[in-house]
Amino acid sequence: MTLLDRLFRNRTKNTASLAKERLQIIVSHERRTGTDSDVDFLPKLQRELVEVIAKYVDIDQDQVKVELERAGNCSILELNITLPNANANAEATTDKPELA
Repeated sequence: MTLLDRLFRNRTKNTASLAKERLQIIVSHERRTGTDSDVDFLPKLQRELVEVIAKYVDIDQDQVKVELERAGNCSILELNITLPNANANAEATTDKPELA
């Protein structure tokens, strides 16, 4: 190995170690402050989910419920949306007169 290879290899290793340490600090910080930040991000998450789902399905935005439960190291995100009755939509479509 040349001197340059050794210099660059060590630098890459140090950079990777530094990045790993920084990521561990961020994850640790998020875990500690996770319960407080849930209050901030849940309403925004609910709005964004409703926007995406509303692109594909007619939904009543008042019928959307988002909950985040924590149990130890596990987090559960629960999303409940009351979808319109598919049979009612199909009947409404077939009852419409066709234009000739």
